[in-house]
Amino acid sequence: MAVKSVEEINKLTEEDIDRIIQMAWEDRTPFEAIEFQFGLKEKEVIEFMRLHSKRSSFQMWRKRMSGRNTKHLLKRVSLDPRFKCNLQRSISLNKISKR
Repeated sequence: MAVKSVEEINKLTEEDIDRIIQMAWEDRTPFEAIEFQFGLKEKEVIEFMRLHSKRSSFQMWRKRMSGRNTKHLLKRVSLDPRFKCNLQRSISLNKISKR
């Protein structure tokens, strides 16, 4: 990695590595969320994905992520950046959410 040291990357558990990869593939998860949770900036996430993905998977991911506005908080169009399903209240069996 260009910015993070090898020791810092080796401190990540398998669960952390899997979660970073999952968050990187998700359309609605911005790079800022990955940075907040794991301390990896966008360029570091790209390097991380390059190291932890097959070449074809990495190329597919880069093609998908390039120019995607939802991966950057400042480029998002919506006023409320959170996603909430209209059925969430009825699906959740939480009594508080039904008030």
